[in-house]
Amino acid sequence: MVGSMIATYDLSKCFNGLWAVDGVNLHIEAGEVLALLGPNGAGKTTIVRMLTSVLHPTRGTASVAGYDVLEQPQQVRASVGVLTEHHGLYTRMPAGEYLDFYGQVYGLDAELRTKRIKKLLSDFGLYKDRQRRIGEYSKGMRQKLALSRALLHDPPVLLLDEPTSAMDPESSRLVRDAINELRSASRTIIICTHNLAEAEELADQLAIIQLGKIIAQGTPQELKTRYFGTTEYEIRFSTQLNDHEINLPNGAVLVAVGEDWLQYRTTDAASTNPRVLQYLLTSELPVISLQEITRSVEHVYLHAVGQSTSGNSPGH
Repeated sequence: MVGSMIATYDLSKCFNGLWAVDGVNLHIEAGEVLALLGPNGAGKTTIVRMLTSVLHPTRGTASVAGYDVLEQPQQVRASVGVLTEHHGLYTRMPAGEYLDFYGQVYGLDAELRTKRIKKLLSDFGLYKDRQRRIGEYSKGMRQKLALSRALLHDPPVLLLDEPTSAMDPESSRLVRDAINELRSASRTIIICTHNLAEAEELADQLAIIQLGKIIAQGTPQELKTRYFGTTEYEIRFSTQLNDHEINLPNGAVLVAVGEDWLQYRTTDAASTNPRVLQYLLTSELPVISLQEITRSVEHVYLHAVGQSTSGNSPGH
């Protein structure tokens, strides 16, 4: 797909006869966030290393910000900000000095370095601690500092491995908000995470990888529809239905009925749900609530991995 900020074509990597990544095809546009999900050892980190030109693919290729990972590795590395699982922070250095050092490595002039360092440390609540040695930082503070380093040269592509790992809820919220703001600034972001709720909140696309292969890919809603079908809703009543005959209007397909509840599915909730409610009120059935039956990214992930393990993964 021409024009994608990140594009991989049959991207594959073999180590000693074992295919850690096998035939991965990804296309991510500017401003999109893709969550790469999978168990430990599935191939997520290997993909990130190939996208940063640290590892050469055994087969296939990829482009990042328009640069080929094989032919233009320097341009690729200059275009990405990377947050790895192991940060490699220089713990004896003060945080401000550490970021200034990296700013020089990136070729930023002194005025721009000072401006960006102040903003990043302020945004992540670290500015008052900029003179402290990194070794004195908590795990969460180190995570935020590593993310600041990844953003320092204002890259168009971010590759984030477990970006909120070891953070308290307040810090995690701050980082998720920052990621949303970065997306609005037209950056392309890949997040490798085990936090499925975080993936659901942040991601425009999901890619689930198992044993080096993408087993499911699409938007969260596309995958929910693929694995679970049409959206379903549940209505609860303040009285028992007993033997009351239920004849829902066209567009609503009855799925199940209980003592004081019913479930139905529809492909057009905007027009169907109001007619369902009107029918129930006309039938003098007192409605307490109507709500969509929640199917989370966690449900999608477990279903996809389960089907793949049993050999029944749907095509994508």
